[in-house]
Amino acid sequence: MTEKPSTSIWHAGPPDIDSLNARSDGSMVAALGITITRAGDDFLEAAMPVDERTVQPFGILHGGASAALAETVASWAGILCVDADRFRVSGIALDINHVRAVRSGHVLATARPLHLGRSTQVWEVRIRSDSGALVAASRLTLAVIPAR
Repeated sequence: MTEKPSTSIWHAGPPDIDSLNARSDGSMVAALGITITRAGDDFLEAAMPVDERTVQPFGILHGGASAALAETVASWAGILCVDADRFRVSGIALDINHVRAVRSGHVLATARPLHLGRSTQVWEVRIRSDSGALVAASRLTLAVIPAR
């Protein structure tokens, strides 16, 4: 029995993680400590520390930081699925459910496509704690627009 070859969703081949992280220098992404950590044929992952940059005054992970993490990893994934010379992506709807508090460590977000269309993309993002517990579940809709 032969294995079916995997099909990658990436337009220009496997993502260059170092390049993605370098492009975030000087942005909110870098200020929050978000880094792209891994890519597979159909997913992109990013990590974010749970520290003074990302917690609310009560000492738990801020929902806005989780939303920024979800939008970051899904937006990077989205742009990697199109011809970046011809198209851009822009978030048009973000929904996030927070299901568990986190006080320390890191959270890991995994973005997987639910729909990759010509004019829209829909991404599911699951955010997990260091122990693997689900922290938040998100869905991001991106518009695919012509580059200018």
